[in-house]
Amino acid sequence: MHWSERIDRVQPFRVMHLLELAQAREAAGHDVIHLEVGEPDFATPQPVVEAGQRALARGETRYTPAGGIPALREAIAGHYAEHFDTRIDPARILVTPGASGALLLASQLLVSRGERVLMADPTYPCNRHFMALADAQVDCLPVGPESGWQLDAALIARHWQANTRLAMLATPSNPTGHMLDAGQLKAVGEVVAARDGALLVDEIYQGLTYDSEPLSAASVAPDAFIVNSFSKYFGMTGWRLGWLVAPETAIEPLTRLAQNVFLAAPTLSQHAALAAFTPECRVELERRRHELHRRRDVLLAGLERLGLAPAQPPQGAFYLWLDVSRHTRDSQAFCQRLLEEENVAITPGIDFAVRGGEHHVRIAFTNDVARLEEALHRLERFLTRQAGA
Repeated sequence: MHWSERIDRVQPFRVMHLLELAQAREAAGHDVIHLEVGEPDFATPQPVVEAGQRALARGETRYTPAGGIPALREAIAGHYAEHFDTRIDPARILVTPGASGALLLASQLLVSRGERVLMADPTYPCNRHFMALADAQVDCLPVGPESGWQLDAALIARHWQANTRLAMLATPSNPTGHMLDAGQLKAVGEVVAARDGALLVDEIYQGLTYDSEPLSAASVAPDAFIVNSFSKYFGMTGWRLGWLVAPETAIEPLTRLAQNVFLAAPTLSQHAALAAFTPECRVELERRRHELHRRRDVLLAGLERLGLAPAQPPQGAFYLWLDVSRHTRDSQAFCQRLLEEENVAITPGIDFAVRGGEHHVRIAFTNDVARLEEALHRLERFLTRQAGA
């Protein structure tokens, strides 16, 4: 049977293979510490669970409008007004099946065959793949400490070509956890607008910042397309719910796409998510953010002792991007050996970076402090053996 050529543009997500190996080791009785997948050990907040249960009891199981239930669109708009002092018409917000649904809509709307998309390298691999599936040419621009691990205005201006259509960035980013500040975001928006392009900002980790207050591109780049999610800050990974903020002129074609691609976001999830914006839930979400901050600092201190701490600590998300070139040039083999020898699961950098991924790894601080300290102990033992081999 003949497959579409576009499927060849999608690379496997290697962390999922590592997760399968880790789960198999657990099933065989090994004590595995999971630091590989971007999902903290927190359950969905109880107010959200209870709201979902009430919605189910009320029979809220039918289709919703393609853009989402009005009450949730209004609640999201209220979130921007309350926390970012930014007024967004609820009609400019589309509720989607996860942030992936939002990325799918944006990619199909914004780029045509052969048009170019600028993106940081490293970045979340699915961002590249969504654009490749839209038949776009993705230009992965290497970023590092000199640009704060971000795609900034200078890089965009330098690499924009006649057929470049879109710049996409993520702040805080996956896998590095680094951010652009308000001034930098504003400069990016101005550079893209001056070239009559589109700006797509992934804000999935927006609420998870540790050294500064969260911010949104909506406050400084009003024409940006903004992707967000209930998965990370709000703790609703399995509920598969996200949203897309778009300029008013884009809403009609985006709604048309949504009607045909996925019809609507999950109904129960939408009703449950209304509780995510309540004061009661906010208290719990902020407690979790402070706990993640503590975990980050524990890991940074331990990695500093091992000579692996990043020069620029991540300001957000729940990842550390580590250069392990002193120990390996094959991050996939490094992670597999660490799992097999010490039962610690981390992610090879080749999932995220087109260049340099073979000597980087990503650690997710998604386990409690005691487990992180044990993981550091096991990592030290592993590196000591590596050095003596």
